[in-house]
Amino acid sequence: MSLVGKKCESITLLESNKGDNISSKITPDDVLRLEKITDTYLCSPEANVYDIDFTRFKIRDLETGTVLFEIAKPPTDFGVENDGTEEAQEEPLDPNAGRFVRYQFTPQFLKLKTVGATVEFTVGARPVNHFRMIEKHFFRDRLLKTFDFEFGFCIPFSRNTCEHIYEFPSLPIDLVEEMIAAPFETCSDSFYFVDNQLVMHNKADYAYNGGINN
Repeated sequence: MSLVGKKCESITLLESNKGDNISSKITPDDVLRLEKITDTYLCSPEANVYDIDFTRFKIRDLETGTVLFEIAKPPTDFGVENDGTEEAQEEPLDPNAGRFVRYQFTPQFLKLKTVGATVEFTVGARPVNHFRMIEKHFFRDRLLKTFDFEFGFCIPFSRNTCEHIYEFPSLPIDLVEEMIAAPFETCSDSFYFVDNQLVMHNKADYAYNGGINN
């Protein structure tokens, strides 16, 4: 299993929601109604006025306790001072850096029924009320599953950890075979809301062939 950052290949778009102030127009009901992956981010990085920063992510099989995937940001990325020897940035930062990830799993991952996803994140100076994530998974133009999780309330300058339980649907064998044979055509949109206002939108795509012939 591995994770690399690349641009996600989109399938379709939400035609009526383009513009710089798009995040103020998008509601949880809007994203719950989406039937295909979006072709763009529905909010800018600047919409994250709460400075929410995900610092660790772990997936484990709940039946066996086996850790299937784990990644964490380097300590210098979330508050630990460096020694002053870090070289200056030579190129402008990508404004969408960190908003897309690419996962590679073995075919056995599609046989799992339930996994636990543990996330660790920090928040900035503002309290975060009614923090909610809606995550939609698609294979090509087919909706596989919608997950809707509540993080609850987060106090300012806090580090928070929670585990969400993903219960996967039973997929037909022919669909599983298609997903294995078509790496990175399975995609997800993750929408994060605070008080029903969209503040973050992340994307991911997935391969289930163990990284063979990619």
